This record gives sequence, structure tokens and C-alpha cells, in this order.
Amino acid sequence: MHPQVLTYDIDEVVPYINWLYFYHAWGMSGKPLAEKQRLRDEASAMMQSWQGRYHTHAIFALYSANADMDDLLLYADDTADARFTRIPLLRQQHPVAAGSPNLCLADFVRPLSGGVRDRVGLFCASVEAGVLEAYRGDDYLSMMAQVLSDRLAEATVEKMHLEVRRHFWGYAPHEHLTMEQLHREEYQGIRPAVGYPSLPDVSVNFELDQLLTMSQIGIRLTESGMMMPHSSVSGLMFAHPQAHYFDLGKIDEEQLRDYARRRGIPVELMRRYLQSSLIKK
Repeated sequence: MHPQVLTYDIDEVVPYINWLYFYHAWGMSGKPLAEKQRLRDEASAMMQSWQGRYHTHAIFALYSANADMDDLLLYADDTADARFTRIPLLRQQHPVAAGSPNLCLADFVRPLSGGVRDRVGLFCASVEAGVLEAYRGDDYLSMMAQVLSDRLAEATVEKMHLEVRRHFWGYAPHEHLTMEQLHREEYQGIRPAVGYPSLPDVSVNFELDQLLTMSQIGIRLTESGMMMPHSSVSGLMFAHPQAHYFDLGKIDEEQLRDYARRRGIPVELMRRYLQSSLIKK
């Protein structure tokens, strides 16, 4: 499937906001309910003023895929000799519990050796950068706009992922979950985001950009692979019924060198990309 762009009005996305993270960003844990409600009312009024002026955007693509050990192979089409893009991934070096496997996201995709292809999704989402411009002179309103933009980007991905599961990918056409169930991730499949515990290498965004062309929704990458605007999210989508999130943990020198080799990136450059995830010497 060629990348598809989805554009949403603000009021289409607001219902998907997980307000727990909004309160956390403001340090409101344990605060009185009335104080939280007052802050939420201010937030809702600000977002209402954006309706019709600004939008959120998502772009996604579904690729025929296989796992080759710890690498994803994403095929250009469904033919037997199709060209493919290889995306190396990292594996847990220390299981979270005795007897549990050392996980890699590639484990949730049919192996190349089986001769049957699977499917993997790629996505990114963002909020129009102009939403912050009107508040540059006011620290409080600027922070409110930034926090809300972050929440709207995540909410956009929530809505996009639901539509992918039900319609575009269609592996869960009869899914009917409440918003609380969505936020508890009770649906089948996962969407690990770049920079998060199971996919910590932000430079993977360069690979995703090649396949999605993030500029279609106004995203550009910095030299380190960070997305601009800041209120942007990218990642992968897996449909395996047993797929679940996990923390990759710390990466040792041996895996760093192996991963750099598979990515075709100099070890010292990869060391910078993964600095916060490396075992300290």
C-alpha cells in the first residue's frame, strides 16, 4: 500500500486524548479534582479556538513483510522477487523475568524461513506547527499550547490506529472498544513509537522517512533524527495477537557493534544515537 495521508479537524481528535498524561505534564498528580477540572476547562477552551483553523495529520503505509532474524524486511510489492527495505532492530539482552524470552519486535512478524509473508505498518503523525505561533509572548499559554499539541499528536495516532485496525488493515473489523479500553490498549496489536523503550533508536526515523515521506504532513528531521515540529509521533504497527510492549533495557558493546553493522552506520555515530540506552563503562 502506498502511504496514505489522513487529516483531522481538532474536534475529531479531542475525544481520543488521554488526559492522565496531560495532568502528568502539569505535575497535577494528587491535586484536588476541582483544580484539575479548571485546568482541563482552560485546555478545552483553547482547543475549541483552534477548531477550523488548525488540523492534525497522520501518514501511514502497510507493507508486506518478513522477519530475518532481528531485521524487518519490508517489500515494495507482493511479487516473489520484490525489492525490500531492511530495518534492523534491537533485542533485549536481559529478560525481565527468569525463563522469559529476550524479545525483539521482529519476533512478532512471520520469519523469512517460513516462506509466508506477513504485514507491518509504518506511521507518523503531527500537529500543524502554526498552532504555537500565537502564544510566543505568553509563557503560560505557550506551555499550554505545547502540552496540548503533544496530546493531540498522540490522540491522532490513537484515532489513526483504530481506523487502520478496523478498515485499512482490517484485521479487527468488529472491534468496538470504549475510550477507556483504547487507552488501556485492550485492542489486538501494538504501535511502538520511535524513541520509546522497545524502539529507542531515534535514527530509525531516517528509514521511516524514506518510506513515508514525512514532509507530506510537514515533518522534517534534524541531524539526529528528531522530528520537527516537536509534537510529532512515529513508529511501527504490528498485528500479531501476542504482540505486546516491552522495555529493551540496556545495550552492551557487542550488540551495539552488531546493530551498527546491520544498519550500515559507523559504530561511534550509532553510539551517539543510542547513548542513553548503552551500558555505562
